[in-house]
Order: sequence, then C-alpha cells, then structure tokens
Amino acid sequence: MQIEHKAGRYSGIICDLLAYPIFEDEAVDSPELQALNEETGGVLKAVLSSGELKPETHNVCRIHKPRGLKAERLLLVGAGKQSQFGLSRLRDVAGTAVRNGRLAGCATVAFVPRGEYPPAKVAQVVTEGGFYANYEADVYKTKDKEGREVEKLILVTSKPSPGKIDDGIKRGTVVGNATNFARTLANEPSNILTPSQFAARALEAGERSGLEVEILERDQMEKLGMNTLLAVSRGSDEPPKMIILRIKGQEKGGPKASVHAFVGKGVTFDSGGISIKPGEKMEDMKADMAGGAAVLGAMSALAQLRPRQRVIGLIPAVENLPSGKATKPGDVVKSYLGKTVEIINTDAEGRLILADALAYARALGATHLVDIATLTGACVIALGAVNAGMMGTDQQTMDRMLKNCSFTGERLWQLPLDEDYRKAIRSEIADIKNVGNRSGGAITAAKFLQEFVEDTPWVHLDIAGVDLDHDGRPFASKGATGFGVRTLVELLS
Repeated sequence: MQIEHKAGRYSGIICDLLAYPIFEDEAVDSPELQALNEETGGVLKAVLSSGELKPETHNVCRIHKPRGLKAERLLLVGAGKQSQFGLSRLRDVAGTAVRNGRLAGCATVAFVPRGEYPPAKVAQVVTEGGFYANYEADVYKTKDKEGREVEKLILVTSKPSPGKIDDGIKRGTVVGNATNFARTLANEPSNILTPSQFAARALEAGERSGLEVEILERDQMEKLGMNTLLAVSRGSDEPPKMIILRIKGQEKGGPKASVHAFVGKGVTFDSGGISIKPGEKMEDMKADMAGGAAVLGAMSALAQLRPRQRVIGLIPAVENLPSGKATKPGDVVKSYLGKTVEIINTDAEGRLILADALAYARALGATHLVDIATLTGACVIALGAVNAGMMGTDQQTMDRMLKNCSFTGERLWQLPLDEDYRKAIRSEIADIKNVGNRSGGAITAAKFLQEFVEDTPWVHLDIAGVDLDHDGRPFASKGATGFGVRTLVELLS
C-alpha cells in the first residue's frame, strides 16, 4: 500500500472514499463539524440528528456521492469520547477507515486525522493503522479469497509540515510492515513454519532489513549445555534452532556499554509433550511462537530505524511433541547456567527454552533483558484478552513501557514478583522445578525465569491471551495480532 500526504482542504481530494472521524460528545455546530456540514450541504447534521450514526468508537456511516466533495464516498467514523481519544485510538480509527474502504472495494482511501498531536506521530499511527487494517490472513485459500486491497492511503492535513510528516510515514511503514510480518509468522500452520523454517525466514528477513542472523544447531547447543531447551525438543523429529539477531553496523562499544536483548519464545507447535493438552483449540498452539515472531518483527524494524542503543534478539525455536524420546515428568536436566531443573510438567515448556536463551543472552553481553512469550494460561485467566502481563526487576524500563502504552496501543499490566512466590517452585531433588501449584501461575512462571537472569535488569511480558484475536475487530482481520512489535520498537526509540 502506498502512503501519500496532501495538505489543504479535504473537499478537493479525489479518492474512492474520504474518512472523517466524529467524536461522540462533539456538538454538530462545532467549527470543524460545521465546516463539514456546510461542505456537504447539511448531510452531516441530518445523519447525526436522525441517529443514523451514533459516533461511538468504530461505528460508521457511508454516504455515496456526497455533495461538495470530490470523493466518491464519505465515511463518517465514530471516534468515541474526546476525553478518551489519543494517538492509540487515532491508529485504530484510521484502521477502521481503511478496513471499510477495503471491504467496499475502494482502491484509494483518504483520511482526515482529528486531535492536536505532533505531525510526525500522527503520520506514524495513521500509517501503522492503515497497514494493520489492510492485512488479511487468507494465504492458503484457493477460493472465496477476498482479494481486495486498498492501494493508496492519503493522509490529509490542513498544514504541510512535510519533513515531519514524511518521517512519520516512513517510520509507520517500517513498523506497520514489521507488525504484519509477525502476524504472518504466527498465522502460519506448524507444518509450514517448523523451527528450521523459522530460522530460514529469519535469514530472509535479515537480507531484507540489514540484520546479521546466526543460527545455533543442536550439536552446538549440546556443547554449550543448553539442556533445558533441548529437553523440550527431544520428542520431535524437527531439530531445534537458536536464532540470534544483530543489527549490522552496530558498534560493540566498551565493556560498560549497555546492550538490550529481546528474547522471544519460539515454540512452533506445542502439544504439551507427554503432559499432553486437551484436543479442543489445540490448533491455536501453532501460534505459541508469537513472542519469537514479535522479536523478529521488532528487530527487522529496528535494523531499518537504526536505534542508538545496541540491541540483540534471541529466539529459541522448538517443537514440543510426545514420543518415545520425549522428556518425561520427573526428569531432571542441567541448564546452560548450571542450575538443575526438575521437569514436573512438560507443558510448561516455554520457560525451559527461555531459561537457556536468557542466560545465553547474558553471556553474549546483554545488560538489559526483555523476554516476550505466550507463557501461561494463568495470565489469560487473570487479564483476559485485553492486557498482557508484565513482571520483572527493571522497574525503570517497566515504567517506560507502561507510559508507552498510550502510544503503542499494546496494553500492559504489571503483576507482582514478590520473593514469597518462589517457594512454589522449590524442588526436593533439584535446584528448582518448572511448575508450582495452580495459584499465581503467571507469577511463578516468571519467578522460574528470574532464576536465570539473576541480577541482570529484566522485564518479562506474558502475551498469552493477546497474541490471537478470534473475533476480528473493525480495524483488523481475525488471527494473529503481532502484539509486542510496537512495544519493543518504541522502547528503543
């Protein structure tokens, strides 16, 4: 999709659809609405007075051949209450406009942003929203494929600000495409996206975006002693991969230079192993690598945006299946860090692969750690499909990430990490066991990971519940959400 900026009156824009947001608590005689009402010969007032449009968020009303406009259609988009409006909502409203344009078969959509925000930020979120809405996960359909895409999105502003807006469009294009790339990875069936194919996709992404990609194979991981990771992959014929991502040209710096590491869970299919899951909805476990997809998407974007801070990405990629070779409940393995782990439940596999990956990230020089994973069903019970859980020891970074939520639109909720939770994962025969009881499951999983980050500042994001959208939204198709890409990119901005 091409993004274009035009300054001036929206009434002169030639397009298939012109989208204009309307606030729920906005008087029809306000200066901006009065101007639109006059341009259209009173249509706006008639629509609002009749109740045909209630401007609650994402409600729409499409008007064909509107008087006074060169657009073929006028789309009035509900933007909710002005007091609750912000850049995150603006992104979604722009996406609703593009999604409606796509469904109506419009090749060109023009969008008029509302609210007083920095031009570069406006351009970025509108661009991101457009790319997000224009995405469809129907790659493998051979018929009934929608096949309609918006070819051009025009951002219409009253003032030029060309440099800032151009920069925002460029950034929004990079982040928007990276988010959709992560969605594509998580939507892939597990017979297509195996650990080996995940590694191949990372190599391809590296060529496109400027990433150095290193792949550790099973024999290398065996020599390094990554036995908690290898324990998860033992039941599968698919070989495990450790994907390491670096931005080309980033200087290593001195011994005290800070290095951020993003570590993403990459379980390309999770059956639960010997502790097998119920059959219902097991097909969703193809997306148990959504954290790894977010890391690859974010690193691809950062390689193009060139952050000042050094950053590396690690994705331990495995498949968790039962077989005669599979790890069994009660087995004990020695981790890369040297700590021994009693594996009580083989379905608590994500923390096992992250344990070795986090410890190895520290060995590579990471001074700050962020991991992202579809880690626990307990987090879904606690927070539903609205917020991701956040825990950690790096409060400064967590405060930044919480502050960024109003811009990224990816909501986070901090959960406690008190030391008292650790007693649930004490083992009688090893240093630690991989599960506790049912109480506080999201937190005890994080306490397990904390054993392997030790004193390195660390943040853990549990995105179970927000990785997939089963219902679809006015601004997005069903399927993978790409949650985490914007959060990770914005952290280093």
